[in-house]
Amino acid sequence: MSLTKKDRIIRSVSGITFPPGGFASAIAAALHREYGATHASVKTVVSLTGANERAVKNWFDAKNAPSAEFLVALCRHSGEVFEMCLLMAGRVEHVKAKKIADATSKLREILVFLDGIQNT
Repeated sequence: MSLTKKDRIIRSVSGITFPPGGFASAIAAALHREYGATHASVKTVVSLTGANERAVKNWFDAKNAPSAEFLVALCRHSGEVFEMCLLMAGRVEHVKAKKIADATSKLREILVFLDGIQNT
């Protein structure tokens, strides 16, 4: 059987190492951590990215990885996917900085809450 024009082109290995299972598995793991593994989580990602529902199911099942356009949309809405991309790019210091900024923000919220309780 010959390949059709619609078949995927398999690219050669470039030497870049990704987590076991590959890029699609890393995206799927990040999506599961962020959104869970329900049908509602697929619907949520569809509404956030504008991607086809079948494509999003494939992302969750690690059958395919999102294209660059949808990966950027995922990074915009999912901290887990964003961190995974940074880690795979070798930007550990950026992940640490993000975690410090997130912790600082949460600490500020707690202080405002405690201040509100104390003043009542």
